[in-house]
Amino acid sequence: MLLAQGTFYEGARWHEGRWYVSDFYAHRVLAVDPDGNAEEVLSIPQPSGLGFLPDGTLLAVSMTGHAVWRRGVDGDPELYADLSAISRGEANDMVVDASGRAYVGHYGFDLMAGERPRAATLIRVDPDGSVHAAAEGVRFPNGSLITEDGATLIVAETIAARFSAFTIGVDGSLSDRRIWGQVAPTPELDDLDERYSQVDFAPDGCTLDADGCIWAGD
Repeated sequence: MLLAQGTFYEGARWHEGRWYVSDFYAHRVLAVDPDGNAEEVLSIPQPSGLGFLPDGTLLAVSMTGHAVWRRGVDGDPELYADLSAISRGEANDMVVDASGRAYVGHYGFDLMAGERPRAATLIRVDPDGSVHAAAEGVRFPNGSLITEDGATLIVAETIAARFSAFTIGVDGSLSDRRIWGQVAPTPELDDLDERYSQVDFAPDGCTLDADGCIWAGD
């Protein structure tokens, strides 16, 4: 056991010898060394996805705040990007590329309020903090990753039971959408609210290993 007594761990990332993780209901981000020594490095409302800019600056998504926060040089949170114009339900996982562009998912609908399921827009945040629609019609974009060559973004579509891939353009735009792996049948959105428990595979957080294979939480 590495770390005990967390409230709800989300968005885990490994960075420079430490494991970073959002402790969701404690409203904090922790950095944990291999011996289990934990340091609180950021405090924001209900953090989720984590990532790092090219200079090592920590970014964190606030799920209920629909925002990306940056850890300032003094350790205090600084607003990096306001996602509220696009994000619906709650903001979610994030991946940051080598150029400092962040790709952020969100539910697409208010799950907690029982809103009818709908597809979401994957969000791109550029290094200047500007927010853009990166891809439309994504079914609950969740854990995301970028291949080692920086050319492909893969996103877990939780309520579609699949991973979808996009080619990343030089400007960060996404194109050539294709299915990277359809693990189980994709249910129709119209009857999904009655079938949540019947979705055979619901990918969440994920990462690539050295062989280019995905490991994902279900």
